[in-house]
Amino acid sequence: MMKKLSLLFLLLSISFLAADAVELNKDGRDPAYVESIIGRSQKIVDKLGVKNPKDAENVRNIIANRYFELNDIYEIRDAKAKQAKETLQGDAKNDALKTAENEKDAALYRSHFAFPAALSLYLDEKQIEAVKDGMTYGVVGVTYTATLEMIPSLTKEEKALIYAWLVEAREFAMDAENSNKKHEAFGKYKGRINNYLSKRGYDLTKEREEWYKRIEAKKKK
Repeated sequence: MMKKLSLLFLLLSISFLAADAVELNKDGRDPAYVESIIGRSQKIVDKLGVKNPKDAENVRNIIANRYFELNDIYEIRDAKAKQAKETLQGDAKNDALKTAENEKDAALYRSHFAFPAALSLYLDEKQIEAVKDGMTYGVVGVTYTATLEMIPSLTKEEKALIYAWLVEAREFAMDAENSNKKHEAFGKYKGRINNYLSKRGYDLTKEREEWYKRIEAKKKK
């Protein structure tokens, strides 16, 4: 009986939270920047198929707030680093820079897990994955598809590992401070994938050349 009551309380709590409006954290921000982030977030939401307009707005605000939060985290890190470089020297400066970086990492850690938890009030797991892909330029799907097309002989095990690595890369890209850093996160894992495939006996140069030939042959049809 107690377990049933606890479960009921949990469900009611989730329903209550889901019913609340998610406020856009726009106070004190440049209106043009806010408008840009809203537009970027809305494009992601438009592809999710959220039927309830209020839920869709809440999801959009959660995504936008995540962008704002990332911006704040890195701005705070940069401000502290700038102050340390301008006012300190030697070990004191290095310690201050390290502290600023550690504080940034701690803030990112909290934000990283809070974000999908907030989305889960309105979205299912597949939709949350789509949000992550939308915020990282769809690199997981594009890279995975290209790899499979380039090397049609990949085994089931190899495909699974490649996909798992790309998804892991996406988690790091989600926390990156700009588009270049996001692509850097994927670049590291693409390098890992290439090394893995080379060790498995694949000649990547030859596989790529044959892939290009197949692409050109399709164009001529």
